[in-house]
Amino acid sequence: MSNAVKRTSQDYIDLEAEYGAHNYHPLPVVLERGEGPLVWDVEGKQYFDFLSAYSAVNQGHCHPKIIKALTDQAQKLTLTSRAFYNSTLGDYEKYITEYFGYDKVLPMNTGAEADETALKLCRRWGYDVKGIAENQAKIIVCEGNFHGRTITIISMSTDPDSRGGFGPYTPGFVIVPYNDLGALAKALEDPNVAGFLVEPIQGEAGVYVPEDGYLKKAYELCKAKNVLFIADEVQTGIARTGKLLACDHEGVRPDILILGKALSGGVIPVSAVLADDEIMLTIKPGEHGSTFGGFPLAGKVAVAALEVVREEKLAERAEYLGKIFREEMSKIKSHMIELVRGKGLLNAVVIHNKPGKTAWDVCIRMKELGVLAKPTHGNIIRFAPPIVITEEQLREAIELIKDAFKEFE
Repeated sequence: MSNAVKRTSQDYIDLEAEYGAHNYHPLPVVLERGEGPLVWDVEGKQYFDFLSAYSAVNQGHCHPKIIKALTDQAQKLTLTSRAFYNSTLGDYEKYITEYFGYDKVLPMNTGAEADETALKLCRRWGYDVKGIAENQAKIIVCEGNFHGRTITIISMSTDPDSRGGFGPYTPGFVIVPYNDLGALAKALEDPNVAGFLVEPIQGEAGVYVPEDGYLKKAYELCKAKNVLFIADEVQTGIARTGKLLACDHEGVRPDILILGKALSGGVIPVSAVLADDEIMLTIKPGEHGSTFGGFPLAGKVAVAALEVVREEKLAERAEYLGKIFREEMSKIKSHMIELVRGKGLLNAVVIHNKPGKTAWDVCIRMKELGVLAKPTHGNIIRFAPPIVITEEQLREAIELIKDAFKEFE
């Protein structure tokens, strides 16, 4: 019989504070277990997860089919590197390219790596295919973007927290306002532009949904100037917004598609860049890669994760449940709420912050009531539960969210 003292949430928080880098400011909850849309802390309290690891666990925590794919493969072979072929990669590549409709996939691990891969592909295509002079290629990006935190990616960021104090920055990026077709058209006049990188909905910026038609018109502007349209669907993709891809809402097929997060159901880091041969085959052996990119576990897990999306009709579910969520949130009579917005089950409530009545305060109260969400940019609360949540569970969580807001009136 063990005499070990059971550790509390505060013990774990203190441990991280002492030994971990202070690069995050988490909500004060220590999670130990998850299943579907629910998580439990180390004291055993149950919560609705309304962040989904930034939309990585769209299929729910510890989905049995995905976990089985992981554990079955983990007992056979985990890593070979790409120095050799392995028996899972080809099947995965065939499956994902047919699933999304592209000639080729370049497998990576994290969203940031996938974005970096897309940038390299775009530049190489600009030189080899479009004929831009060496080292002159430019890529247009948007204000308020979030594509990761590598040096190159923060070089195109307008977020002072991500960018400040990390220079010098990588050149070659032109920043235009998001949701501004006039500014995009003007930037596209430069013949050295190779690509336009955009989030169909800006997630980290607070679920900023552009006007209807923005993506389609932006795509058409790019086509007219022989510029690649590159969609970062790391957060918005894989059923989150009510379609398989957020670009599907406007019938746009990106020239380069970037995926991550829910590509593994949140089980391991898996990301992917999809493109057709004219773009993908500009990169030759030795010019790009990753030790873990396309490793055996990734192939099996990603196929299972994508099968779950189809089998459980998660895109349709997100579309249906998202309407319920926005309708119910819009019914809340609160001076704190400025705006409710979103698509599918990617939603946000914009808060009018006042002392003692901030988005953080609301999130702390929601945590106490059993719903986990996190502010972004100080005054915006993002709500993105696992898409496997039932309507009954969603409505139960909505009542708890409403109760939290009522306490600040």
